[in-house]
Amino acid sequence: MRSIMVATSVASFLSGGLPAAAQGNADLAKELSNPVASLISVPFQGNYDGDIGAADGDKAFVNIQPVIPIGLSEDWNLISRTILPVAWQQDVAGRSGTQFGLGDTVQSGFFSPARPVETPVGNMTWGIGPVAGIPTATDDLLGSGKFSLGPTGVALIQQGPWTYGGLANHLWSVAGDGGRGDVNATFLQPFLAYTTPSAWTFTLNSESTYDWARSDWSVPVNAMVAKLVDIGGQKVQFQIGARYWATAPDSGPEGLGARLAVTFLFPGG
Repeated sequence: MRSIMVATSVASFLSGGLPAAAQGNADLAKELSNPVASLISVPFQGNYDGDIGAADGDKAFVNIQPVIPIGLSEDWNLISRTILPVAWQQDVAGRSGTQFGLGDTVQSGFFSPARPVETPVGNMTWGIGPVAGIPTATDDLLGSGKFSLGPTGVALIQQGPWTYGGLANHLWSVAGDGGRGDVNATFLQPFLAYTTPSAWTFTLNSESTYDWARSDWSVPVNAMVAKLVDIGGQKVQFQIGARYWATAPDSGPEGLGARLAVTFLFPGG
């Protein structure tokens, strides 16, 4: 609740007398809080986590996350969302040394109505579709070694400056290295965002995973602030944030982590 109060007070300070260009940026910043918005964006999301496992390992990775809307008809869009991690890690599985390279790719496709649905509590957007985990990792310790499939879905409400909702998926392994453990995992991402008229966005979310094969939760709580700006005519959003690991497996991270992200936005795409 305190984070919401801080966001609101900052919003009031920044809300007066804005030019049309700034208001346009605010609208675009709000759309970036929507995982199935009908605009092209290319985020580069950097993350760091420490105190991983018995050897207190470290991991730093950049998620390359292009979002591309494809118009199927006047009423329906297909939103392609890709997550490709590039990772560096050290001693994440005991004294396992250092690895650097690609992790596994997660590819989602959301079939979503082209226009939001008006409800008494705001404009609702939703999407459902398939998700695939593709074993692109360049090292065994950077990926699962399995090809996985499952369903994904998202639903959210946007009312005034607020965006809130959730994204979920589930992956089951269907092929891959028979010597590796099976993938059977649920991902849950509830989110709450507040965008000011001057294109600042304050976001609180979790990116939680339940591993059914091992009966383990991983629950990070992320708090982030972002600003959308124009650089030489290019729309760019900068984001900084921190996360706290509320719970994780014994082999997972502990304490605090950090996030830095840069998103290139192409509203005319």
